[in-house]
Amino acid sequence: MNLKYSPEYLLELKKRLKIKYPQLTDADLFSTESNVNDMLRMIEYKLRKTKQEMQKIISEL
Repeated sequence: MNLKYSPEYLLELKKRLKIKYPQLTDADLFSTESNVNDMLRMIEYKLRKTKQEMQKIISEL
């Protein structure tokens, strides 16, 4: 996933992920504009989801 998100959208996405998946830590959700893909890979790994599942989760939030 080579995605570009606005800072506002990314902040809202992190909040919603944290609510839906309380096992995610602030460290898991830490990202800068340049490492959003790394953050998403970390979340995929921690939640044991595939890229397709992660894309679906994001689109539903």
